[in-house]
Amino acid sequence: MNEVIQLHNIEKTYLMGSHKVFALQNLNCIINKGEYVALMGPSGSGKSTLMNIIGCLDSPSSGSYILNGTEVLKMNDNSLAEIRNKEIGFVFQTFNLLPRMNALENVALPLIYAGISKKERLERAEIALTSVGLKDRMEHRPNELSGGQRQRVAIARALVNNPSILLADEPTGNLDSKSSSEILDLFDQIHLHGNTIVMVTHEEEVANRAKRIVRMKDGMIDILNNKLSISANV
Repeated sequence: MNEVIQLHNIEKTYLMGSHKVFALQNLNCIINKGEYVALMGPSGSGKSTLMNIIGCLDSPSSGSYILNGTEVLKMNDNSLAEIRNKEIGFVFQTFNLLPRMNALENVALPLIYAGISKKERLERAEIALTSVGLKDRMEHRPNELSGGQRQRVAIARALVNNPSILLADEPTGNLDSKSSSEILDLFDQIHLHGNTIVMVTHEEEVANRAKRIVRMKDGMIDILNNKLSISANV
């Protein structure tokens, strides 16, 4: 399997007065193309910080992050923005949809930044919405959709650029149990189509839907609890 994400000796530190706080320390992990991985841990374990680094939304204080063969830390801001738009799809707990736009327009948004023509943007957005079961809701605005439907719109938006990696941060956190199960079923389908998925969650039931669980504790991968599931940790 191809290594799509390689994290070596990653550290993330913050200064609080004269005191250095480690959000991540000596973290090593490899995620292969086509894997479905859950990052799990209690609040403060570093999983969201790690997700932000994987998604090129934040940079580590030290270490090496190689994404699809490219060293991320050597990229300038423009290159980082381009790789976020082309290589990575984001799904958030709060959906992050624009209220004045309908579902089709929300899904087409990433394609504007990619320089795609309006006609092609709308065609691709329609295909993405159809793939998540919302062909009949394309003209609806977010406030006319249920929580589960809004998350489906957010997933379609994350997929519209055909990214190599789908990052999901607590994607079922604002949903009821029925909608959560439907969204997780959708992630299963996306994974079957070959997408690499990395999902942050604090729920054991949600994490168990992934094919591999990376458990975190105090800014590190919890080796003792990952002996069976982290064969790729180096």
